Amino acid sequence: MDRQEQIELLLDHYEHPRHRHADEGADVVMPGGNPGCGDVITVYLTVDEDGKSIKDVSFVGEGCTISQAAASILMEMIHDEKWDLDTIVNTDYHAMMDILGAEAVQSRPKCATLALGTLKAAVQKYLRDRMLADARLDAIEAENEEMGIVTGEAALEQADDQAARSH
Repeated sequence: MDRQEQIELLLDHYEHPRHRHADEGADVVMPGGNPGCGDVITVYLTVDEDGKSIKDVSFVGEGCTISQAAASILMEMIHDEKWDLDTIVNTDYHAMMDILGAEAVQSRPKCATLALGTLKAAVQKYLRDRMLADARLDAIEAENEEMGIVTGEAALEQADDQAARSH
């Protein structure tokens, strides 16, 4: 694909995004952003019952042409090529830039790889949550909550709130 065809592909996906919709029933909802450019996307990932295959993936977002087109292209590839979780985890950022047309996106690598990075984070969260559920740690958290014990980020937030009130 020459540079002009790469640009036309990006513009087509920007103007007519594929798989752009929120899915509140998703297994993981993962926001991501590129502070340098102001791009933001949220990835919605639903995993099949086998725990490996992707049942659905979509996104919503705002930002530059490259970031939004890249998200659309990535979602379309996942659906069309039946990617699984391992494929996402093992997809290299440089490969994503090649898919988009390295020549057309080389000056904006963060924009070009925002969707892939956010999707990788969603997969990691899904795998971590599944591992924790398998380890029955969710039962421990429920017991802690019943006893009024707060752990993790919630404990830090409560400690900060308490410190702010005491000053």
